[in-house]
Amino acid sequence: MITRYQELKVWQKAIDMVEQTYILINKFPKNEVFALADQIKRAAVSIPSNIAEWSQRGTKKENIYFLHIAKWSAAELETQYIIAERLHFITKADFDKIHDSILEILKMLSSYISYHKTNL
Repeated sequence: MITRYQELKVWQKAIDMVEQTYILINKFPKNEVFALADQIKRAAVSIPSNIAEWSQRGTKKENIYFLHIAKWSAAELETQYIIAERLHFITKADFDKIHDSILEILKMLSSYISYHKTNL
């Protein structure tokens, strides 16, 4: 059974990004497994998780809050990937690909937030 949030393009893209993240994390140095890599995984997983939670909440105000959390997690993830690329844990090409995904998700979340704010 597919739930409502699983039909959302932003949730689907966030799930794809989580998968990309786990693939990229495998390229990190082994001493980073419990440091930056762990933070990146948590931030990435937080995005689709909060989109799912958003879809299950009752009030529009609560809904907007969980969309904001997803957006904040995406911004956090973007920063962590910038650090990873600067430390040469990932290649510039890998960074560009994941960064494009993050930016697309950020734009989509901003649109969802704007839409729901105007329809309170």
